[in-house]
Amino acid sequence: MEEQDSALRVVVGVDGSPSSDAALRWAVRHAELIGGDVVAVAAWELPGAHGWSAPAVDPGFDRSIAEQGLVKQVHQVLGESGAAKVRQRLVHGNPVEALLSEAEGAEALVVGSRGLGGFRRALLGSVSQQCALHATCPVVIVRPTADVRDSGTQAE
Repeated sequence: MEEQDSALRVVVGVDGSPSSDAALRWAVRHAELIGGDVVAVAAWELPGAHGWSAPAVDPGFDRSIAEQGLVKQVHQVLGESGAAKVRQRLVHGNPVEALLSEAEGAEALVVGSRGLGGFRRALLGSVSQQCALHATCPVVIVRPTADVRDSGTQAE
């Protein structure tokens, strides 16, 4: 375990979607209330790695592009000072497995209700649903709302 893991941790999944923006804001507010740290986790993998077909990806996409996306999202959502308070972790692999692994021993795992996946018709995204079913810590599923007074988030 890393040195930072001894503190209360709130793990949040980020993927560039509006739901993950809302989840990131919620996680930061919650961590402030409990005196914890936030770990923003982004996972990347090539579609088809787990047996289902997906649209072709840009062959030039690599870890550095994924890392730039994570850094950009955290800074856009939280601003410079807020981003400095968040540990960012990029994991190559399945998003569900990455989030569940990182959330072991955490105070909470926070995910958006729908990510950037192709299953838009689902009420809950497949990642949030699997996290809710298999996490060893409490899971908060956050969805964006149109209500600006609510900072754009609503926990389910």
